[in-house]
Amino acid sequence: MRFIRSLATAFLAAIAASAGAAQPATVRVDYLHSGNALAETYALERVVIEPLPWPGAMDRTIDDTDRGINRVEVVDAKTGQLLYSRGFSTIFGEWRSTEEAAKASRAFGESVRFPKPDRPVKVRILKRDERNAFSIVWSADIDTDALDVVRKQPPAPARPIPIRVAGPSPQKVDLLILGDGYTRAEMKKFEQSAKRLADYLFTVSPFRERAADFNVWALAVPTQESGVSRPSTGTHHASALNTRYDIFGSERYVLTTDNRALRDIAQHAPYEFIEILVNNDTYGGGGIYGQFSTAAANNDWANYLFVHEFGHHFAGLADEYYTSPVAYQSSGERMEPWEPNVTALRDPANIKWRRHVTPGTPLPTPWPKAEYEAHSREYQKVRAQLRKDNRPESEMNRLFRDDLAWTNALFSKAPHGKAIGAFEGANYEATGCYRSQQQCLMFDRSEAFCAVCAEAIGQTIDLYSRPRSN
Repeated sequence: MRFIRSLATAFLAAIAASAGAAQPATVRVDYLHSGNALAETYALERVVIEPLPWPGAMDRTIDDTDRGINRVEVVDAKTGQLLYSRGFSTIFGEWRSTEEAAKASRAFGESVRFPKPDRPVKVRILKRDERNAFSIVWSADIDTDALDVVRKQPPAPARPIPIRVAGPSPQKVDLLILGDGYTRAEMKKFEQSAKRLADYLFTVSPFRERAADFNVWALAVPTQESGVSRPSTGTHHASALNTRYDIFGSERYVLTTDNRALRDIAQHAPYEFIEILVNNDTYGGGGIYGQFSTAAANNDWANYLFVHEFGHHFAGLADEYYTSPVAYQSSGERMEPWEPNVTALRDPANIKWRRHVTPGTPLPTPWPKAEYEAHSREYQKVRAQLRKDNRPESEMNRLFRDDLAWTNALFSKAPHGKAIGAFEGANYEATGCYRSQQQCLMFDRSEAFCAVCAEAIGQTIDLYSRPRSN
């Protein structure tokens, strides 16, 4: 085992060295994003040259997937030439749809990363407007050779562990699995969990077919206490990433709002995507497109949580469920969602996944919606009571298993059970929003993505791992 680890570590060093010869440095712009439900502002915090070279392919610097609430653009300061772009979403964007944002203002740290340019640039943050098109909301002049750019940082607090290495980073998707809430004595447990969940990811299509397009790394900074904070139960633990449950008042929502801690740790491994494993048994997770995702590594549903939340972060997939309580407030608007797997169905003849629609399937597509919702109301009451009574996690896991079995039985009898159409109920909305199939990993705790989600995932893999023919 020691020989294998040494060989893998040497391979990591070789990849970094070979990439460094051709790859530019990695620039990170840290900024503050603040405001409330009505207004938002941005302020530059610092510009950092990260320790490792840019992990991505230099012939795929422009994002053409049209996803995310925001987009970063890096343009030549003199000519306006677009050098780099990526879509993303933010925690601030989610927070401003909560009830709190109507009463108070808050600030969140955010970052954008891009390959170091050889000239001064403008870094622009764009946001979708009322036409669902991007417009500029903030711009900063950045000279990555300026005197105030941070070029030297403390040594890495932990060494990255190669979980699977398929080739040089610029030719692959680099996934970094971070651990939070693991003590020094639990480092082996973290490594085993990271490997187990990464292995599971590549049993799920389309990740299974594209496994050779990924590198996976793991990294965890030891903590004094085991597990992360869960404030609703009086549990408060200091951890390296400051990940916690109860984000926005949702007991199962797990995120970190400490962007500086996250980026300062992650920068010591090659990455384009991050999933944080929390060393907890309680069901929970979260995912922000283009930022990171989280999953409770010790829960019975860890496999599902890991893949479902990664779907949000990696491909910008929307939640397709709509009967579970969430912290967000509906805007009442019916703008076409940017997410690839949900639609407002304003024009059924031109539905965004029309090439996948099963011939002869009516749009909207009938399904046993009323029966499903009646069952779900009762199920949610039981779920809420279990949490209120702080019952053992095994009871919650049993409830989830029973609910999935009931749903599978109901859908197995439905006339359009396997069809691709437009099924009303998605994206936290019971009416006016539609998903493409009755069942999908983004809808319930089933084990497969629908065809529309699978295609969206494949498009993201293509953006990072394969040269495109023009």
